[in-house]
Amino acid sequence: MQVSTMAPPESGAAVKSDSRTGKYLAFHLGREEFAIQVLKVREIMGIQDITAVPQTPVFVKGVINLRGKVIPVVDLRLKFGLPAVEYTQRTCIIVVQIQGSDGGVSLTGIVVDEVSEALNIAAGEIEDTPDFGDGVSTPYILGMAKIKGKVKILLDIDKVLQAQELDGLRSMLR
Repeated sequence: MQVSTMAPPESGAAVKSDSRTGKYLAFHLGREEFAIQVLKVREIMGIQDITAVPQTPVFVKGVINLRGKVIPVVDLRLKFGLPAVEYTQRTCIIVVQIQGSDGGVSLTGIVVDEVSEALNIAAGEIEDTPDFGDGVSTPYILGMAKIKGKVKILLDIDKVLQAQELDGLRSMLR
């Protein structure tokens, strides 16, 4: 009897799914629910005074002082082209650790409508991002998680916040 040591051809897809499994922090932007990997989250805080920085894109709300370190703050609603809303008691700033295009690591705050829960997402609950057709690029979406009959959009927060405008702001703050 001969035993094959070759992996089945579908194992590549399983490896991809495995890299997306794990603990996520879910949050709302309007009626939609998104999630980012917990390993990227450094802190969750209520909304606070944000110092505006002139000549930055509309989605860059400004900067905050986080224990002596000045970090940029991005309103994720505006970044995704959603309408602006008044901040409420549920509005939060999630401080995330971003891997920059230069390989460096920096902190950035993202404003979200509400943090909902921490989740452990298994490979069987994740589907690839659907093809939205030509001209629609979604490299910042890791996939779609189906949990309790709802869909949560899994974000690659590094790619969401890789805008050149933010790189320029971060270099000013160093």
